[in-house]
Amino acid sequence: MTSPERDDGTLLPSSGSSSPSSTDPDVSGAPRRAPDVSGGPPLTGPTLAPEAADLLRRLTELGLRPYAEVGVLAARHAVEAARWMQGEKVAVATTDLLVDGGDGRLPARVYRPTAAPSTEVPLVVWFHGGGWVCGSVASVDRPCRAIARAAGAVVVSVEYRRPPETPFPGPLEDAVAATAWCADHAAELGAHPGRVVIGGDSAGGNLAAAAARWLRDRVARQVLVYPVLAPPDPAGYPAHNDGYLLTHADMVWFWEHHLDGRPATPDAAPLLAPDDELRGLPSGAIAVAGFDPLHDEGVAYAERLRAAGVDVELRDWPDMIHGFLGMAGELPQTGSLITWIAAQIGRST
Repeated sequence: MTSPERDDGTLLPSSGSSSPSSTDPDVSGAPRRAPDVSGGPPLTGPTLAPEAADLLRRLTELGLRPYAEVGVLAARHAVEAARWMQGEKVAVATTDLLVDGGDGRLPARVYRPTAAPSTEVPLVVWFHGGGWVCGSVASVDRPCRAIARAAGAVVVSVEYRRPPETPFPGPLEDAVAATAWCADHAAELGAHPGRVVIGGDSAGGNLAAAAARWLRDRVARQVLVYPVLAPPDPAGYPAHNDGYLLTHADMVWFWEHHLDGRPATPDAAPLLAPDDELRGLPSGAIAVAGFDPLHDEGVAYAERLRAAGVDVELRDWPDMIHGFLGMAGELPQTGSLITWIAAQIGRST
């Protein structure tokens, strides 16, 4: 069996392989430190999925390093190189184009499932994760393909500007402008203008949640996958400061770059929005993972939206880690997440 190609043509380990080679230059500097969870204290609640524990063990054996230690450029390179975990590429039609941003045009990629009926399907505007600093349209290409196919929807993945070059509010301004442009051009993109869904994972979920507040009359639904919703408490995340891929130190580093000294307003941290700004928001769906430092803020946001009268579906994967949307080649649970996202997109009526 031949190994699949990365988008740039580089051969990577095939789906289901044990791990990339420790001598692979693309991953040797990847900013991760995942201690062996098998040696930790016994858990009294849900246990980590065996597949996730094995993946963390293999990543640990690579000797991977924290983001703050390797710096922005190496961190970005590592996130792009992590595509070896994503599994097979689903065949859908794609088109690259330019959409409006907060300060000029932005690259975007459109995914169209071949079976989609013209102009009647949902339009999903998707924002990638990566702590705002990392990630790209290329890094979420395979997940977006899978979402488009499973949902029978047109998906537009947007290349928003990133910190530290463009800190907050630049990425949010891009998210708002790009979503508005896509809504205006929904029919041209092959989707229904009344079925616009805004979504994203991790930092992309943050942008989607914040942009939904600005575009509440243009968006039918928001789908947030383990979103970042508030700056980390200095005391960290109980039980999940380290050891499960995403760490408290990572989140401190990401927020420092994103805010660049600015205060954490509700536009930057949607969980901080006052009650009156949550009323009348589009219906939503929030996915969280049990072994994710961001778990509790996702649950808290769902509860606040419900209290404000917003219809929200919350789905918890108690045995999963942050980032598992991009791990279809390693974790079977990713398939159920894709199916759930597709079902939530289908409710955009």
